[in-house]
Amino acid sequence: MTGGNTTLGWLDTADRYSPWPEAQVVVAGLGAAGFASADALLELGAQVLVVDDSSSDTVAEKAKLLEVLGAKIRIGPGSSQTLPENATLVIASPGWHPGHPLLRAAAERGVPIWGDIELAWRLMYPDRVVPWLAITGTDGKTTTTQMLTAMLSAAGLKVAAVGNIGRPIIEAINDEVDYDVFAVELGAPELHWVYSMQAHSAAVLNVYPDHLEWYADVPDAAAAADPYAGYVADKSHIYHQVTDTCVYNVDEPFTRQLVEDADVVEGARAVGFTLGIPAPGMLGVVDDLLVDRAFVAQRATAALPLANVADVPSGYAHNISNALAAAALALSFGVKPAAIAAGLRNFQIAGHRIEMVAEIGGVKYVDDSKATNWHAARGSLTAFDKVVWIAGGQTKGLAFDELVAEIAPRLQGVVLIGVGRADIASALSRLAPTVPVVVLDEPTAAVMDEAVRVAATMAKPGDTVLLAPAAASRDMWVGYEARGATFRKAVEKLPRGDA
Repeated sequence: MTGGNTTLGWLDTADRYSPWPEAQVVVAGLGAAGFASADALLELGAQVLVVDDSSSDTVAEKAKLLEVLGAKIRIGPGSSQTLPENATLVIASPGWHPGHPLLRAAAERGVPIWGDIELAWRLMYPDRVVPWLAITGTDGKTTTTQMLTAMLSAAGLKVAAVGNIGRPIIEAINDEVDYDVFAVELGAPELHWVYSMQAHSAAVLNVYPDHLEWYADVPDAAAAADPYAGYVADKSHIYHQVTDTCVYNVDEPFTRQLVEDADVVEGARAVGFTLGIPAPGMLGVVDDLLVDRAFVAQRATAALPLANVADVPSGYAHNISNALAAAALALSFGVKPAAIAAGLRNFQIAGHRIEMVAEIGGVKYVDDSKATNWHAARGSLTAFDKVVWIAGGQTKGLAFDELVAEIAPRLQGVVLIGVGRADIASALSRLAPTVPVVVLDEPTAAVMDEAVRVAATMAKPGDTVLLAPAAASRDMWVGYEARGATFRKAVEKLPRGDA
């Protein structure tokens, strides 16, 4: 469960009141989650060593502050390669592969490995317990979490959006706020190190191959041979011991299978959501309404309207699906339909998610930099009839044949950038050989100016130049936000002519 034998037997049932000064804790990674974990453990009196191979200004600044608070620090290249002999617990940051030498050493020596999510769950007890409404999925997690937060807020509840969305849960637990509920976004790497979590309700939006490079490096030979199976197994952890409602995607039947296989608390129910007309026990769409046939008393014969489809920002199919998932979680927590509609009307989609940048000479320029895998890119690529596609980046070992075969009739041209450009070019050459493709080899962020310029020459009035990379961004940018901002600046440089 917690990672093996340890001299600290109380760790198996540890909470905030446990004898933390006895613990020698190694915090692996000094990002937001690692910093919050170290800070919380120091407050409880634990002996904390923080390790990080980076020596960036940001890491150094965090390290200095933690050192003042009493932590021992090892930062810079090679600092994380060895596990101290006296270590009794390791807190692994989400970005750390299970195959990292320090984590391998911990597993081999029976030292428990937790993630910051597991630590947060433990440190809520016994006196700071807040129900969790948890969300995972390959695509749509952040938008759904934000929609859920808006619905809960509209209901007058004190809510914090935490987890993979950017704010560590431990920070919120230590706030001087009595929260009613947490909206928790969880990615597979975070769920990998979770053992004790019992969400009030949880949703899996979809599961497609992603992060396979992370799972190819796990110590378990069987998992390494089938990284996707490891990824799915971690996603399924979100349903473990759910106490109220497991929300699944009717249009992605595999998510229902995960619910059926889950070990939940007796009495927990399964609720589906669909873009079609819902059966009893589901949420769905009837005419222009989002409706409930799961939580309404007359579910067998009636559907309760929750909101208008027009209340959903953008109105794209994937956002309607996200809204239904968020509504199911909110309803499971007792939120009334009026707050569902109000939350959606108050909600604004974060940037770089099918965001209109400009229209020049009859050509629309759209930023979907958040599409960091091909499944996410599919949503925007299928939203427009004629597309000049800008794609490429860190493709994470994924194949693009299925996507290219589906979108080929829409493509008016393609511009490829980034380290994984050849992966997409290969699929295009085989499955869309008549589509014009330009491959740019420039290995820096400056390539975006040329990509937009070339795309503009390919586009005709009525077309959409779409940045939907279908790949991660850290080959040339610090994140998808920076990539999207570079695209916007490049579009601003285009001549307006008679637009």
